[in-house]
Amino acid sequence: MKANLSYILLIFYLFCFQLGNSQELGEKIIPTQKTKRDTLIPKKNDSIKKLLLTNKTDSLITKKKDTIVADSIKKPKEVIDGIITHNAEDYTIQNAKNKTVTLFNKAHVTYQDINLKAGKIIVDYKNNTVYATGFKDSTGYVQRPVFKQGSQESEQDSILFNFKTEKALIYGVKTMQGEMITYGEQTKRVNDSTIYMRKLRFTTSKKENPDYYIATNKAKLVPGKKIIVGGSNLVLADVPTPVYLPFAYFPLSQSRTSGFIIPSWGENNQQGFFLQNGGYYFAINDYFDLQVTGDLYSNGSWAINTESNYSVRYKFSGGLRFRYQNLITGIRGFSDYSKTSKYNITWSHNQDSKSSPNSRLSASVNLGSSKFYKESLNEIDQSQYLTNTFNSSISYYKKFVGTPFNMNVTMTHSQNSNTEVIKMTLPSLQLNMDRIYPFAGKGGVKKNALQKVGLNYSMQGQYLINTTDEEFFTSKMFEEAKTGIQHNASANTNIKAFKFFTLSPNMSYKDVWYFNKINKHYDPNILNSNGNLGAAVNDTISGFTRFNEYNVGVSLSTNIYGTFNFKKGRLKALRHTVRPSISWSYRPDFATQHQLEVQQSADPNNILTYTPFESGIYGQPGSGISNSIGISLNNVLEAKVKPKDEDSDEEDKKVMILNNLNFSTSYNIAADSLRWSKVSYSASTRLFKDKMAVNLSGSLDPYQVTSEGVQIDKFNPSIFRIQQATLTANYSVSSKDFDNKEDDNESKSGNGAENNPPDVLGTDINPTNGFPNQRASANKKDTEKTAKLYHANIPWNVSFVYSSSYTNNGYSIAGIQSHTLGFSGNVELTPKWKVGFASGYDIQSGAFSYTRLNFSRDLDSWRFNFNWIPFGTRTSYNFFIGVKSSMLSDLKWDKNKPPDRTLF
Repeated sequence: MKANLSYILLIFYLFCFQLGNSQELGEKIIPTQKTKRDTLIPKKNDSIKKLLLTNKTDSLITKKKDTIVADSIKKPKEVIDGIITHNAEDYTIQNAKNKTVTLFNKAHVTYQDINLKAGKIIVDYKNNTVYATGFKDSTGYVQRPVFKQGSQESEQDSILFNFKTEKALIYGVKTMQGEMITYGEQTKRVNDSTIYMRKLRFTTSKKENPDYYIATNKAKLVPGKKIIVGGSNLVLADVPTPVYLPFAYFPLSQSRTSGFIIPSWGENNQQGFFLQNGGYYFAINDYFDLQVTGDLYSNGSWAINTESNYSVRYKFSGGLRFRYQNLITGIRGFSDYSKTSKYNITWSHNQDSKSSPNSRLSASVNLGSSKFYKESLNEIDQSQYLTNTFNSSISYYKKFVGTPFNMNVTMTHSQNSNTEVIKMTLPSLQLNMDRIYPFAGKGGVKKNALQKVGLNYSMQGQYLINTTDEEFFTSKMFEEAKTGIQHNASANTNIKAFKFFTLSPNMSYKDVWYFNKINKHYDPNILNSNGNLGAAVNDTISGFTRFNEYNVGVSLSTNIYGTFNFKKGRLKALRHTVRPSISWSYRPDFATQHQLEVQQSADPNNILTYTPFESGIYGQPGSGISNSIGISLNNVLEAKVKPKDEDSDEEDKKVMILNNLNFSTSYNIAADSLRWSKVSYSASTRLFKDKMAVNLSGSLDPYQVTSEGVQIDKFNPSIFRIQQATLTANYSVSSKDFDNKEDDNESKSGNGAENNPPDVLGTDINPTNGFPNQRASANKKDTEKTAKLYHANIPWNVSFVYSSSYTNNGYSIAGIQSHTLGFSGNVELTPKWKVGFASGYDIQSGAFSYTRLNFSRDLDSWRFNFNWIPFGTRTSYNFFIGVKSSMLSDLKWDKNKPPDRTLF
């Protein structure tokens, strides 16, 4: 009985506690009970009803805010979190019963990051949806809905969007994902990151009616990331093609993306069928990438190419490329079988001057096998084939702030592809001191000769290697390496003499250090140059050794001006400037104190005199006394021309007729014969409004030559014999030169500098098998051209390069040695058709030189290139047609026939 009573009291207590809490929470909606009830024995049904009523009203009616409510009850989340704003140009209808708002004509609705524009928009607050569509008028279907959320924007025929689920149903949608434009008849947007489409077309053409597209029945689009499609078909001008893919994946990343590179194909007479430039592109990070491609040939030949570009903004940029080719010709076991391996390394590095104003690192490297460009089966740059010398340079420059010193460390490489001789400096150290004036007055004042004394100093050290292509990268190439250090110091000043002359005394000093020297000894068992036994043999002895020399001199110069005035015509005056200069220099004999003697044949009286420095990189001490007088003469001819309209405010125009006409020679007082040196001359001018640059240079020999080629101390009958003469000229002309309105900037840009002739080798041709991730195409943007009738004004430009050389050695050779004319140009038949050519004619031999033709066509979203070398040892062609956009760069047809490999 006690146990039962305890349970009854416990249940009663819990019941009263729960009832009390319910009454406290629902005190605002539960009315006070008028009927008195027994508080000890409550009715069961009444308490349950009251409890249900309390819980129901608690969730529907706003409750009093207190600490208990805040802790135990959460406020329900609203479906629409932001404010919806809307407007329209014609009318806005609000339906309070159905909770809708209808907007017409240029309707506009914004909600959070959603922006919607359309001809008609219906906002349904009851179902949390918005419906947008255009409308038809006399011009057709207009004001198509444009839906934008964040950075994603699309244009469609109609759209139904749910604010609550953020799902959408779209008909006739047009979206842009970077360069990709998609058209879908029916689209379902699941969320802001996934879109499903049916009957989809995607293209990179920006035309209203695209010239090509890829059609598919279903696709999945992840905005800004990728498009995954099922069976797809290429359509050109609304005509389906046989090109079909069962499925496809298209990345939509705005940044670089790794991926496969589709190879080009073709056939070669010796290597057979091939695949070229196929591989993979690695987008490693924002600063560095890597492209690995390869070539495969059906006869077993192969090649691998790696290329990497790097760039750090405001610091440095560059590119590194390595190519290796294993080429096979003929059939193994036959006499014509050969197997060769060739390689080439190119590297370029540029440093932004702002990153470090007082130091700079730069590199331009091009080294490898001497025959690489001549025998390569995959080389587009034809200028490399025509170049016989490859040069490389890596340099580091450092300016020591607060001092007059600067340092330059350089590694150089020079390689001749014909002789296969390689010269390298690893490295060359140059230390220079800017000119200083130790005797200058306060504030750097330099009034008298002593204050004008300037001092210069430089130091150069080299580690020089002379080797061949066969011994390159072997230990043998270091065995005959040469080293040395040279110090140079000079001082000069100037004095005004006789009012119109300038007298400039000067002095220089040179000190050369070597770390080995030559010691000759006689070996009776060695054949000499005459084929007899007995010769002098060189022994290289390690150890420090040095020599020095100096010279003093003085020069006297002045300027002479002559003006010739004209009273009639536009020519107002001619001005002739003559700058004569005469100098004297003296250098003692420094070789005698270092000279050694050795027997050089079986005859003991046949003695050879030599110095231990004769193989040094900075030469040996000067032998004999040098006491010479130098003479030079410089001429400049200018004209002053009046304007065409004498009444205009234009100033007289200066015209340069002769840029320079220089002559120089010297007379050695200390020599016993042949005292006069050859006379060197040079001249240059520009003609036809600076469009044509003409340069002439050469040398004149005053002495006669015997039939064996030996000079004798006897002057030529005509005083001078033209020993050598070279004439070069380049000229550029275009259709713009004949227009009424001349564009000065355009005309100047096409002429080239005086010593920079126009391109006639085709170095500016883009490779047909280039890829969008390459540096050249990455920086170049295609511009849309508007096709219009040219009528008779077809843009064109032509460039000419003329070169002629004459040689007369006085006994065996006399006449023109080379006589060539090179020409190149471009003709734009239409704004989108361009034809280019480059060739040359050897006037002396009567034959055409290297010739190439190129045709290009702008096909809006496609491009077409055809490069052709019709004859010669490099006969080949390259055909390319493909999509311009980098997103569909693999949609192409690349066909090429490389030149046949030549061994000789």
